[in-house]
Amino acid sequence: MQVGIIGTGYVGLVVGACLAETGNHVVCADIDEEKIYSLQQGQSPIYEPGLEPLLRHNLSEKRLGFTTDVGACVEHAEVIFIAVGTPADEDGSADLQHVLSVAETIGKHLNEEKIIITKSTVPVGTAAKVREEIERHTSQPFHICSNPEFLKEGDAVEDFMRPDRIVIGVESDQVKATLEELFSPFVRSGNPMIFMDIASAEMTKYAANAMLAVRISFMNQIAALCEKAGADVDLVRRGIGSDPRIGRAFLYAGAGYGGSCFPKDVRALVRIAEEMGIDMSLPRSAQEWNDFQKEIVLRKLTGELGDDLSGLRIAIWGLSFKPETDDLREAASLTVIPKLIERGAEVAAHDPKGMESARTELPPEVEYAPDEYAACEGADALLILTEWLQYRRPDLGRIKTLLKRPLIVDGRNLFRPETMEGLGFTYLSIGRRDVR
Repeated sequence: MQVGIIGTGYVGLVVGACLAETGNHVVCADIDEEKIYSLQQGQSPIYEPGLEPLLRHNLSEKRLGFTTDVGACVEHAEVIFIAVGTPADEDGSADLQHVLSVAETIGKHLNEEKIIITKSTVPVGTAAKVREEIERHTSQPFHICSNPEFLKEGDAVEDFMRPDRIVIGVESDQVKATLEELFSPFVRSGNPMIFMDIASAEMTKYAANAMLAVRISFMNQIAALCEKAGADVDLVRRGIGSDPRIGRAFLYAGAGYGGSCFPKDVRALVRIAEEMGIDMSLPRSAQEWNDFQKEIVLRKLTGELGDDLSGLRIAIWGLSFKPETDDLREAASLTVIPKLIERGAEVAAHDPKGMESARTELPPEVEYAPDEYAACEGADALLILTEWLQYRRPDLGRIKTLLKRPLIVDGRNLFRPETMEGLGFTYLSIGRRDVR
């Protein structure tokens, strides 16, 4: 099948590479000339495990191409995915200007009947707006569909190749049959391909992300209660997660959630609801608590060392919002590190993949360490913000000798309090007893 992907961000690149891997001929279009040039050389502009080898393989097999000519991409494709960004507007609503700009381009270059799929995360009713914009510029027949993505950064390729479900909003049996053929290689193990109306497909994406965000913030609230009550949030998590009605996923207490989806989509859902006269107090509360939670390691640190951190050196492990990505969007580091510097601290940071991105996002005073141990050298405290695998089993004895004082504030609960107590650390974690 001839497939066009408009937009080469996380979603567009993963969709394009994976569809090419299953034998389709895919062209990805973007107006960013520098990005397209890098992609034509097989170089991914983002770090996502497994993505770059997939890009290079399908480039070499000539099933995947990249272009800045969006119009030509539209003209040659049978199925077109809109995968451009929908950033949050000032009022929290999704900004659809890029989506509607693409719709205009599609309308101007529509040369035969085609299927157009919104892959970007968009509010209910966006497909209708896309249809209206395309119709302004063409009399050619076309079909609008919604296919929301459920890709986790760090696992996006695996999530697309082996999805737990594929949700598709369609309006005709003809289109349904075509998309069943396109997506059939990814559901051979029997996981469902769920067809529904377009509005329901659009809503499913927001509802899923809001549900997961609520679970995370709920556990962070339970963690705060555990600290006051003398309970251990990790044991509570195991206790409730064993209930099949609840499950184990997204029940880890920590320094809040971030990334390109949860914060933006929760705000957008609340805004959509307000416009429709519905008070979405639950997801709104989850977002408010998450904003509060991102500063928890800072509050614990200043509770130990005082608000004035002048002359103190603070080590940071983890800058990206989660492991296995270089994405810093809405990461706890973007909240914590500027506030440390405002209080007079020197900051030495390490992240396996996120330091290059951090240089453009964080204050210039930040020092970037070549490894996690170098960050600790001469530091008055270590703050852990991201649970990268290499941080889970470090040489704690070495860390103790490198730190000026054996103080660790762990925003991801990587270590056991009793272990840290035996090693002589002051160890402050989330929802568990403090060790001094």
